[in-house]
Order: sequence, then structure tokens, then C-alpha cells
Amino acid sequence: MSTAAIGLFAGMALGFAGYFGGFWAFLLVLVLGAAGLVVGRFLEDGPDVREWRGPRSGDRRR
Repeated sequence: MSTAAIGLFAGMALGFAGYFGGFWAFLLVLVLGAAGLVVGRFLEDGPDVREWRGPRSGDRRR
């Protein structure tokens, strides 16, 4: 599934939650979606969290 399609589905889910459930349902779907993203990235890439942050300025390790 492409990134655009995943973004479309996520936006539609947030839109439906906001329209039918109100602001708090929108926030709940947003937080749970972000948690699912973190868990999915962890399971896919492994436990190396340093790669997620990107390089820091002054980091001389390569």
C-alpha cells in the first residue's frame, strides 16, 4: 500500500471521528494512530530508536 493511500485512510478516519464523535474522539483517534505508528515502526525496523531522530549537529560518528 502506498504512503499516499495510508495518509488518505488516516485522514478519512480522523475526519469521521471529528465529525461524528467531536473533538475528543478526534484527539483519541490521533493519539492512538500515532501510538500505532510508533509500534509499527518498532516492529518493522527493530529497537534502534537513534535512527528515528536523525543526525544531531556535532555528531561526528558515521
